[in-house]
Amino acid sequence: MHKLIEEIIIFRNDRGWEKNDSPESLAKSIVIESAELLANFQWGKSSYSEQNVKEEIADILIYTLAMAHDLGLNIEEIIYEKMNKNALKYPAQK
Repeated sequence: MHKLIEEIIIFRNDRGWEKNDSPESLAKSIVIESAELLANFQWGKSSYSEQNVKEEIADILIYTLAMAHDLGLNIEEIIYEKMNKNALKYPAQK
C-alpha cells in the first residue's frame, strides 16, 4: 500500500497539483467521483459500463489515498479501527 500511495503522490506533485489539494478540495473530489460512479447505475445494473465503473472507483481511491497521506493518516490502521468499531456495533449473527 505504501508504494502505491507514494506513486500517487509523486504523480500528483510532478504535475503541480498538490497546491490545489486541500482536505476540503479532496473531499469534494471524492463526492463528485462518487456521484459519477453512482450515475453508472442510474438505469439499473444492466446498463453500466464496467470500464467506467473501474475508472470511477480508481478516481475515488486515488483522491482518498491522497487525502489520507496529506492528513498523515495510516490507511490500514484507520480501516482496522473502523472495522473493530463496526464489529462491536454490529456483532455477527450466530
